[in-house]
Amino acid sequence: MLLSMTGFGRAIQSFDSKNISVELRSLNSKFTDVRLKLPQNYKEKEQEIKKLVMDRAERGKIDVNIEIQAITGDEQFSLNIPLFRKYVKELKTIADEEQIPSSDLITAVMRLPNVVTPIEEALDEAEWKTVVSTLNEALDKFVAFREQEGKSLAEDMSTRIVNIKGNLEQIAPFETNRVVKIKEKMLRHLEEFVGKKNVDQNRYEQEVLFYLEKIDINEEKVRLAQHCDYFLEQLRDDNTAKGRKLSFISQEIGREINTLGSKAYSSEIQRFVVNMKNELEKVKEQVANSV
Repeated sequence: MLLSMTGFGRAIQSFDSKNISVELRSLNSKFTDVRLKLPQNYKEKEQEIKKLVMDRAERGKIDVNIEIQAITGDEQFSLNIPLFRKYVKELKTIADEEQIPSSDLITAVMRLPNVVTPIEEALDEAEWKTVVSTLNEALDKFVAFREQEGKSLAEDMSTRIVNIKGNLEQIAPFETNRVVKIKEKMLRHLEEFVGKKNVDQNRYEQEVLFYLEKIDINEEKVRLAQHCDYFLEQLRDDNTAKGRKLSFISQEIGREINTLGSKAYSSEIQRFVVNMKNELEKVKEQVANSV
């Protein structure tokens, strides 16, 4: 099963007279990066929360937001009086200098950061258990979201890899014609350069064989087909963390396609190579979004 790195999960539970809300969002990242936004009295639980998330979320840039609010909305707040006075003094000075009315000065100051802050209560262990329960519920939804997105990614990648194999199979009819054209072109150039009567047929055949060996694409075709089959095999694997492996295999697929194109010497084969490159680029985009 493939997991998308894009994910979302949200859960809300009640404890005593409070609502506990947990929300998780994730985006692409080469590494696991968990960023937390917590109530002040939960800072001591930061590492535990990170471990809970990392154990299930695997890879990605993950934002976790935990909010605890009173159901009645009557949270207690404190006023930072020194900071309040400092803001009032400085803003009043500016208002006087710029001749700005200061009638709404207090309202404006009250909205500034850290002037009014909620009073943080001591950590309640029973409440903490509800927070963990809410977090696990949000993680369940988060993982389910990733699985659904991953299923769509896998289906799209599978289709595109099959398309690459289809283009590869269509190359065969043009290979024989390619050899004929190369031999005719080499003979024509030899006759123009040394004259038809002076062409050594044995030497000419040897040179043709040597040249054809250099542009032979059978090995590339075999390896490309093997890499495609291995990619599809990994997509069907039950392991969820396979993004890095799929990325490596897609690089190998690209290497064989590029080599095949450089050896093609055929406009017809190049057309299929371009099609394969186009499909592979779309596969790489999808792989970049998988865990």
